[in-house]
Amino acid sequence: MTAEPLERALDRHEHLMEPARFPGSGRLVLRTARESDLPELCRLDEEVFQEVAYPAFLLRQLYDMYAEHLLVLDEGEGHLRGYVLAATTGLSRDSWILGLCVTRDRRRHGLGRELMREILTRLRRDGVEQVRLTVEPANRAAILLYRSLGFRPEQPDDGLRRDYFGPGLDRQILRLELPRDH
Repeated sequence: MTAEPLERALDRHEHLMEPARFPGSGRLVLRTARESDLPELCRLDEEVFQEVAYPAFLLRQLYDMYAEHLLVLDEGEGHLRGYVLAATTGLSRDSWILGLCVTRDRRRHGLGRELMREILTRLRRDGVEQVRLTVEPANRAAILLYRSLGFRPEQPDDGLRRDYFGPGLDRQILRLELPRDH
């Protein structure tokens, strides 16, 4: 499963860029992460996820294992504004979205949707049949995004898993079946 490099400017979609709102910002490019992105990826993860951010050593290992399914939004000169990471098992056709984030100042412009669409396209191309993710049950914006992409709560209990990440850290598990391309 080799992946060709992806470098695509996103400013061709008017709804993804509003230059007037982001003075001085360059065009965003959606691309596969590079090893040199790791320090910036750690900074971004800490900025967005704060106390539940991945430790740097884990991001390093996730990069080593899943680099072809780690996509970033690069504003230029390696300044990252978002990422998505999918982990796929080698023996089955299942994948988990381990992280999706966009910086606060770039939210509500379709960037999370663009990241998800691209990773789902790659996963489908690589033969993945099922994608799962977890989301904080109170994160309505994320749940609406995922549901609009076809994700549905995994049963039982509408996907709610109490104490999933420890006491008081509930999560909702959502699942998407990827139809095979013929």
